[in-house]
Amino acid sequence: MAVLEGLEPRGVLHWFEELCRIPHGSGNTQALSDYLVQFGRERGLAVQQDALGNVILCKPGTPGYENAPAVMLQGHMDMVCEMAPGCTKDMAREGLDLVVDGDAIYAEGTTLGADDGIAVAMGLALLDSHDIPHPPLEVVLTVDEEVGMKGATGIDLSGLKSRLLLNLDSETEGEITAGCAGAARVDIAVPVKRDAFPGETVEITVSGLLGGHSGAAIDRGRANAMVLLGRILYAFLQENSGRLVTLSGGGKDNAIPVAASAVLTVADAEKTTLICQKMEKIFRREFAVADSDITVAVAPCRSDVLPMDADSTHRVLALLQCAPNGVLERSREVEGLVQTSLNLGILATEADSVVATFCVRSNMNTQKEMLLQKLELLCDLLGGKMSVSGSYPAWEFREDSPLRSLIVEVFTEQYGHAPKIEVLHGGVECGMLADKLPGLDAVSMGPEVNQIHTPRERMYISSVQRTWNLVLETLRRLH
Repeated sequence: MAVLEGLEPRGVLHWFEELCRIPHGSGNTQALSDYLVQFGRERGLAVQQDALGNVILCKPGTPGYENAPAVMLQGHMDMVCEMAPGCTKDMAREGLDLVVDGDAIYAEGTTLGADDGIAVAMGLALLDSHDIPHPPLEVVLTVDEEVGMKGATGIDLSGLKSRLLLNLDSETEGEITAGCAGAARVDIAVPVKRDAFPGETVEITVSGLLGGHSGAAIDRGRANAMVLLGRILYAFLQENSGRLVTLSGGGKDNAIPVAASAVLTVADAEKTTLICQKMEKIFRREFAVADSDITVAVAPCRSDVLPMDADSTHRVLALLQCAPNGVLERSREVEGLVQTSLNLGILATEADSVVATFCVRSNMNTQKEMLLQKLELLCDLLGGKMSVSGSYPAWEFREDSPLRSLIVEVFTEQYGHAPKIEVLHGGVECGMLADKLPGLDAVSMGPEVNQIHTPRERMYISSVQRTWNLVLETLRRLH
């Protein structure tokens, strides 16, 4: 007997459980992609599957809706695979073990993949139905959203008629997402030359920071470990002789770094200690509310690497001190929204260069390009090389959105209060899809799903039912 059998909404939860039988972690979605193709063919739907594994399933409108505007329903197939300590499941080969606990559904020992399996399940329930009124449907199911939105980047939508998009990849019931930031990864490599320098070798470490996601937490006033490190090094070298040897910090371009370190050769190690103590007091005062546990430490160390020469040291410090960082502009249209930001996320030293990796974000495509231009000019002045990767466009907020207005109307009728309209400073697939389909009117929503990407992930049955009702009534009114 199926674990979710008899629960409502019956069709949605039936297909969700079927999906959970098929392993579908990021990078391992081919079996699910093929399953979706077979599902479509068995029902006589128009089916497209590309080389990446993206699938598009199209169904005509029901009687009375044949000539209504087509609607795209969209979600992603892949899930983040995480396991609790002691779990022995092979998530690349085995399906999930679903459990119902009151109103909650979870997977025993693993992530549930409701992000975004519930969107796929709702799409299949609509495509499988014979008694739900709806306009022509184009159900777009992408791969590898969780690892760089690769499916949405590569998908060809040129054959689709939809200019209305209902994305089902939000995890907070009652919130309607109406825009998101575009982003890009920027790597700047500053070349360095090395030469002997007499003195003692020490390592300065900045640690104890809170960090956070560079989209969601960039406006919380938290410190960036690499930026603080740059200030310490500049303060020391303004008054004392020394040369940089290596710098390192961070691990992801889209995470505010919590620690960073620099090895340098100095003429007077005692002065280094005094400067570090002074700067720690300054930082703790500046960030007393938002990041109060900043620690600056210095210790003697050994290095087999020659120090950088004076010019290289100066240019690397100029990069750390002069590159913009943090919130650069706030929206004038959406209250409280960070519009444009920059995060120095990774710092690494190679034999002949120091590489700084940034995450550029903006909810306006023109400002994203402006920020890329600023970094390019700074890079040129420092004699470096810059590369841009993983770039995707913003889904810009529209003041006039008929689809959003309709959903707000239906939501208010069903819930008794208006939904919260959100614009994100993070990225979602809607931005890429809107870029491919000019004029696309898009909205993102979904049922309540807590603690995604962890083995504690929970999806709530009553919320799935309410969200399903909202989807059905919205579709019913689109004619």
